[in-house]
Amino acid sequence: MGLKMNNMNKKAAIEMSMTTFVTIVLVVIVMVLGIFFVQRIFQSSTNAIDGIDSQVQSEINKLFAGEGTLLSVYPSSRQVTFKTGDTNKGFAFSVKNDVNEIKQFTYAIEADPQFDFSRCGSTFTKTMANSWLVTDSGGFQLGGAAASDSPELVLLTIPKTSPACTIPYRLEVKRNGVFYVGTTIYIITKQ
Repeated sequence: MGLKMNNMNKKAAIEMSMTTFVTIVLVVIVMVLGIFFVQRIFQSSTNAIDGIDSQVQSEINKLFAGEGTLLSVYPSSRQVTFKTGDTNKGFAFSVKNDVNEIKQFTYAIEADPQFDFSRCGSTFTKTMANSWLVTDSGGFQLGGAAASDSPELVLLTIPKTSPACTIPYRLEVKRNGVFYVGTTIYIITKQ
């Protein structure tokens, strides 16, 4: 009877240890998948975009929900990550006219002249950073107290030989030739 009870205890202990092992493996798999999905969510909110779809339009419209918001940028972190060799990707922005008259708007973007470009390599220059911009300026008209129906898309092409670096670009918007609003966008390049 004691031997039979001992064998049952061993069998129960083995079953319990196998159940514990399977539970631990499942928990680890769930944790890894959770971390993977969280990372993908945050990564997608800073990656360069290659077009304006309904999701980008929706996110920009949400940014205008705050009272007094004149400029919204997507991604909202204003940090845009590129891999060297990326072509025709960038960020989107939209402007809101705060007066009840039709106004003409223009924008220009350039690498921040105050930035120490040698931080990206001893031979890297502002001219090189600006050459990444596919289009560095543009214009549009807005009705009274209206926001852009279609956001502006600023595209960059990052050469394969570019350094891994973070470069601030200044976006300035003028209304009828007078400065209206501006911000800094951080272009992050990775190998």
